[in-house]
Amino acid sequence: MRPAALKVLAALTVSLLAATTSGCGTKTPDYQSIWSNGTTTTTSGEAKPPVTVGRYLEDQGVAAEAVAPSAVKDLTVSIPTPAGWTKKQSPMLPATTEVIGKGEKLPRAMLSVVKLTGNFDSHEAIKHGVVDAQLSKNFRLLDASNEDFHGFPSSMVQGTYDLDGQRLHSWFRMVIATGSAPDEQRYLVQLSVTAPADEAAKQAADVETITNGFTVAAK
Repeated sequence: MRPAALKVLAALTVSLLAATTSGCGTKTPDYQSIWSNGTTTTTSGEAKPPVTVGRYLEDQGVAAEAVAPSAVKDLTVSIPTPAGWTKKQSPMLPATTEVIGKGEKLPRAMLSVVKLTGNFDSHEAIKHGVVDAQLSKNFRLLDASNEDFHGFPSSMVQGTYDLDGQRLHSWFRMVIATGSAPDEQRYLVQLSVTAPADEAAKQAADVETITNGFTVAAK
């Protein structure tokens, strides 16, 4: 189960940021190699690389299964669709990921849910949330928070980074949510909203509509 968890978590953390400008290619990325960006082995005397949320959970022996937000039975996970935005598909992401956007590539909002099975500390895991965004090329942090979201442990990061020769602006939130009793199943919920950095002000109203309307709540 651990290799499978590694692949799922890698796909749904780093790729939420990396797949935004991938266009309509059909090649499936190697998420194992993407994962290695945050887990490179170091020699003695070198600083250890930061640990991503996915790596932290995988090291705890947590199994992961991607599920569609609409398919979660004990948790409400949803985002609003601003005027002019429509559902999109991306071959770079699992079919369970919900994608909405405008135009051919950007802006895009991506919502994913990963079912987590295993024992771990949610508050400790979420402390690693900022790491996933900071692995992006030339990342510049604009805002961050580890305050709870709707009563659940959460990490929010906003910043700019380079991808395929373009400067992007992204708002990214992770939530480790617990479903209703009696199962109290835990999920890693992730939302990213990305636009060209030079259009951030133009897209601000739509981005706020999505981020302010983002809902994670036990049923």
